[in-house]
Amino acid sequence: MKTWSAAATLAFITALVPASAAAQDAPGVELVLGTGIEAMMPVGESQEFPADVGRVFCWTLLEGAAGSTIQHVWIYGDMEFPVSLEVDGSPWRTWSSKSIPPEWSGEWTVEVRDDSGAVLRSQSFVVGM
Repeated sequence: MKTWSAAATLAFITALVPASAAAQDAPGVELVLGTGIEAMMPVGESQEFPADVGRVFCWTLLEGAAGSTIQHVWIYGDMEFPVSLEVDGSPWRTWSSKSIPPEWSGEWTVEVRDDSGAVLRSQSFVVGM
């Protein structure tokens, strides 16, 4: 189980702050996959999960996206499962989860998309392989 100290979280958020005014238009995005969320932070971080995982969580930290809506789009084969999430501040932590039955083993991807559908970040992971 991975835990994040307050100092580590602050250092991480500070690293996401854009260095130039031009970069402030695009949000900074961090994406972590895991088996749960505790104290608003991801736990069980991995990109490989057993077939009986049951549920995978996608935790996202955004900087510079206040007042927008993002989507976590869970992708398996030709199926997409979008989850809309409001971003009410900056920085902002949010997450979604996807129930994954054992028969849906294989390659998955989660994309973080902005209001226009542009992919801000993506992460592939494997279930049951």
